[in-house]
Amino acid sequence: MILDSSVVVAVCLGEPDSTGLHDVLETTDGMKISSASYLESAIVVDARRPGALDRFTTNLEVAVVPFDHEQAEIARIAYRVFGRGSGHPARLNFGDCFSYALAKVTGETLLFRGSNFSHTDVTRMHP
Repeated sequence: MILDSSVVVAVCLGEPDSTGLHDVLETTDGMKISSASYLESAIVVDARRPGALDRFTTNLEVAVVPFDHEQAEIARIAYRVFGRGSGHPARLNFGDCFSYALAKVTGETLLFRGSNFSHTDVTRMHP
């Protein structure tokens, strides 16, 4: 399963609506996050809860996957089709495209918060 930064940030910061996410994360093996999404999460989490992201990735054994050229091309197309300004209801932002690309490359389910990915063609899990 691929983790979007929205999930990582919510859990690491202990946001009130993250309880359902804990249940999913604790019962799932083989989770992955794009290295670009990892950085995006770190920028937000490290400023508010130092060490929380490291504990999250270590305790849940989340693999950080390098963002490569193949993913960059998929992310580029995703932004063109689903991005803000495209007129598409998904309105993916720059960071969303990293999670989208990794989910497409691996064919794995994407766990996210919000509704934007519901309007795309990725296999998704929304708690």
